[in-house]
Amino acid sequence: MKVTKAVITAAGKGQRNLPLQTLIDRDGTEKSVLSIIVEEVLRANVEEICIVIRPGDESAYAEVAGDHAGRLLFVQQPVPLGYGHGIYCARDFIGGTPFLHLVGDHLYVSRTDEGCAQHLTRIAEREACAVSAVQETRENLLPYYGAIGGQRIAGRPDLYQINTVIEKPTPTEAEQRLIMPGLRAGHYLCFFGMHVLTPTVIDILGELVEKAGEKGGVWLGNALAILAGREQYLGLKKSDWRYDIGVRYGLLIAQLALALSGQDRDQVLTRLLELLALRELGTVSNQG
Repeated sequence: MKVTKAVITAAGKGQRNLPLQTLIDRDGTEKSVLSIIVEEVLRANVEEICIVIRPGDESAYAEVAGDHAGRLLFVQQPVPLGYGHGIYCARDFIGGTPFLHLVGDHLYVSRTDEGCAQHLTRIAEREACAVSAVQETRENLLPYYGAIGGQRIAGRPDLYQINTVIEKPTPTEAEQRLIMPGLRAGHYLCFFGMHVLTPTVIDILGELVEKAGEKGGVWLGNALAILAGREQYLGLKKSDWRYDIGVRYGLLIAQLALALSGQDRDQVLTRLLELLALRELGTVSNQG
């Protein structure tokens, strides 16, 4: 199994403008969020990249993609019928092959020299099946993520056989169906925001799209729950960092994460310490 294609979804409500934002990357260069995500994908040796966008967004995305614009194919999601429907819109691009999938409102910082998507793709190619990156996540964050249940694969502490997927489970659902051996109490394995998926997922999404009709509401988590019952499907536990730039202060936190793991780390730390010292001095003065 060779993964040569990637699909990045960016047409969701409240998501479409996030990839257009500008940050300072770890190399000290000013880049759009889209460019940072595309470079994450390219590190995984992907050859073709499709961006799923809302109608009318192509020129804005091409502009912020910079030197990467020429390698991008844009596919429109004409009607917002759900996250899974967005992926399904790229079915002609996918063309019956396995593909890497990332969301357009997350940034990733690896703890090693190997990129997050690069690591995931390598494992998926070795195991020759669909693999979703997952991360140990606190119970209070369950409303933001899909979560998995299953069993750890013997001799592989980072790999899990997935048999259950629940999109944004309640704590009660998670406690009843998603307890995983080896995790801390009150923690679950939630999606990291990137997957290597097989063509079976597109078939399942097609079934869900047909069933939903014009009502929409087609979600990837529902398709992955079905996938777990049809073929081998694994979860790769990641210890890297993910940053959802769509939440409150998300862009700020992502920028700090990039800066503190990049070449300007010492400079940024110094400025942060100066800011904290000034705030503390101001607090003492006000109390005096």
